[in-house]
Amino acid sequence: MAQDAAASATEQASLPNGVLGDIVVTAQRRSERAQDVPIVISAFSAETLDKLNISEPQDLYGNVPSLVVGTQGQGSRDVQSYSIRGQSTGFLALPSVASYLSEVPLIASISLSLQGGPGLFVDLANVQVLSGPQGTLFGRNTTGGAVLFTPQRPTERFEGYVQGSFGNYNLRSFEGALNVPIIEDKLAIRVAGAYYDRRGFTHDLVWDKWRDDQHWYTGRLGILMTPTESITNYLMVYGSRSNTNGAGYINRGFRLPSVAAPCNDAVRAPNPASCDVYRRQTAIANQIGPRANRQDVDGYAKIDTWGAINTTDLELNDELTLRNIVSYQKLKSDYAVDQDGTPLQAYQNSQSANFPSFPVPGLSDEFGIAPTGYTNAVNAGGPRDYPEQFTEELQLQGKMLDGHLNFTAGGFYINTKPAGIWRAAAVQFCAPQNTGNSILCPGSRVRIGVTNRSKALYSQATLDFGAFSEALESLRLTAGYRYTWDTTKGFSGSGTPLADGTFRCGIGGPAQPTLEDCEYDATLKTSAPTWTAGLDYRPVRNLMLYGKVTRGYKAGGFNTTAVNEQFQTFQPEKLTSYEVGFKSDWRLGSVPGRLNVTYYYSDYSNIQRPGTDFNPTTFAGGAKILAAKATIQGFEAEASFRPFPGLEIGGTVSHTDADYKEFNYTSLFGDFTCVPGGGFARVGPGGAVDARCMPFQFVTPWIYNIRANAEIPIAPHMGDLNFMVTYSHFAPQATAPAGDPSFEPGSVLEAYGLLNASLDWRNVAESGVDVGVFVNNATNKLYRVGNSNSYNGLGIFSSLYGEPRMYGVKLRYRFGGK
Repeated sequence: MAQDAAASATEQASLPNGVLGDIVVTAQRRSERAQDVPIVISAFSAETLDKLNISEPQDLYGNVPSLVVGTQGQGSRDVQSYSIRGQSTGFLALPSVASYLSEVPLIASISLSLQGGPGLFVDLANVQVLSGPQGTLFGRNTTGGAVLFTPQRPTERFEGYVQGSFGNYNLRSFEGALNVPIIEDKLAIRVAGAYYDRRGFTHDLVWDKWRDDQHWYTGRLGILMTPTESITNYLMVYGSRSNTNGAGYINRGFRLPSVAAPCNDAVRAPNPASCDVYRRQTAIANQIGPRANRQDVDGYAKIDTWGAINTTDLELNDELTLRNIVSYQKLKSDYAVDQDGTPLQAYQNSQSANFPSFPVPGLSDEFGIAPTGYTNAVNAGGPRDYPEQFTEELQLQGKMLDGHLNFTAGGFYINTKPAGIWRAAAVQFCAPQNTGNSILCPGSRVRIGVTNRSKALYSQATLDFGAFSEALESLRLTAGYRYTWDTTKGFSGSGTPLADGTFRCGIGGPAQPTLEDCEYDATLKTSAPTWTAGLDYRPVRNLMLYGKVTRGYKAGGFNTTAVNEQFQTFQPEKLTSYEVGFKSDWRLGSVPGRLNVTYYYSDYSNIQRPGTDFNPTTFAGGAKILAAKATIQGFEAEASFRPFPGLEIGGTVSHTDADYKEFNYTSLFGDFTCVPGGGFARVGPGGAVDARCMPFQFVTPWIYNIRANAEIPIAPHMGDLNFMVTYSHFAPQATAPAGDPSFEPGSVLEAYGLLNASLDWRNVAESGVDVGVFVNNATNKLYRVGNSNSYNGLGIFSSLYGEPRMYGVKLRYRFGGK
């Protein structure tokens, strides 16, 4: 359902009061008016993205029905994973909602759920969010949906813009684009770039640094060649780099029987006062508040990514077009994080971060603990993820039967493999008096490499029955089929260094002389059909009714943290979705309006859910990927109307109801199981857990958004003044894969609402200058956006908080063009 706010500012200004604007989308790999596509679509033009101040994926949250965006418990804020209708990426899994740039899947990492790098929203034509399985037409099979980023292509006009933004938290950003026609109707180029720098909002008192900052820059070059009337070639090259101080997790507590075992264990915590040390760290965290922490790791997050995408269109005749899309991309991500948020070494993932020397206030000056420094600091010696990706797609598009039959057929290939060894290091479960001790707390090391390769053949067509009878002109059938072959293979070596220089491996067997000797490898080959079938009908011109059924599929994967052989790989997910809805434009007197509604029901099987694992032979801990079944149903609605010229009021609401039907596993450390008739019961280690009654992960059951967009009259020849205000409300969201929320504190993110606004004065006095002011989170709401969900496994309770009030001013100068 395309949001009517997505029409461009120019379109809105020129529209009469009896018409609502729209946007052209490519949800079916061809250009169509959004209201004519029987698919749930939220589309945003470049002007609307600017009005809403959307510059990163997190900003889409609340503006798209059923869409959830967040870190999903991972240690980097750069991870902004999409979840739609209950389908989320999952631990070590491929995306359930894939992102595309210029019709190509963005390169995705495995250890962190990244897709591409920063700067994706710079110089775009539009952004489209497609809800539901996208397993027929689009390159990567997904169960949840797709997010399409469409860059501005070169045009036949000399034009461009430069923009600067300034705001609180030392916001400084610069952006610009230059479009140059080189040879008329033959060759044009477009260059765009951006720089973004903003201080963080979480002050690390140990390192005197601001965590949760942003610092990135990006560049993009587009070359459009039209050597003949029938051949068009578009080459786009892009690159992005980000370097920040990392995430600022806030400590909220420790599970003392777990981390201190239980404060008087002779091996791990011989000092009974160690429980008081843990309590003191949480007391200090509560005292300094949610905008400050005290890390033992000097955290950071780095992303380097670049790629080239080439699209060639050959018009064979008036009815057939042959397209070829080829791409190469590379991504390197590296990060270090202190996920417990205290000077204790309780939950650290580090690549090559610095560690402090003592004394550290609040730790070494209490309870007689005075370590000399972090001699157990580890350097992984390489990036956390380092994949490269090649894709090739050959596609035939056709339009026959006097335009009544549209079809697309083709083949797709993707190969994502390591460009180098992926490495990781961590220090965990270190008792306070042993903090920094390389003998008692040596830390673990990991070497990883994962390859995901997929091949597919597909075809989809839409037939308007008006080809056979004029009476059936408004009845259309859409059907598509795809068959995919997936191969996943990888290796992983994890171990803990021992005093004699050998490694205690993370999976099976005795100690080994090197970390490489700890490696295991596995290969998983799967294949599956996916398909879609649907009907849509227009009983009257401005009303479309539609229904469809779609099968989605997401490949399995390789488990890089396995400690038992049977969990080295995990199987694909499958989802069958049934959907009915309507799209309508109407008018009540002189007031135009729009109402789009859809209802869906999905059968979801083999859901990839992480769980803790243990190898008693090597005394090693790790993770396994569990399987579950669920049904998900919900509705999504969008409405808007224009009570008088210049004012448009609208909103969206979505409800997602997800229920597990099967979710059984064996408890490792003790857990809660569902009790027939309602409630929970505690089971000990090794007990059978029935998790069917547990909250579904990464689902916000209710999301609603209200917006008003007003064109404010000003004097002639003074430009256009526009005011937009939006309010989004989010219901509580469960983030743990399973378990009673009371047993995993903080796993349910509390409900909250955000108020955003912008005021834009465009083409001031016909000078080509735009001036705008914006504010996000205008009420300065304090809200959580992530939780470590490691209380039961690692004994840590910590959270990430959302951005405080952010405001600023934008100045833009446009030149050239019409």
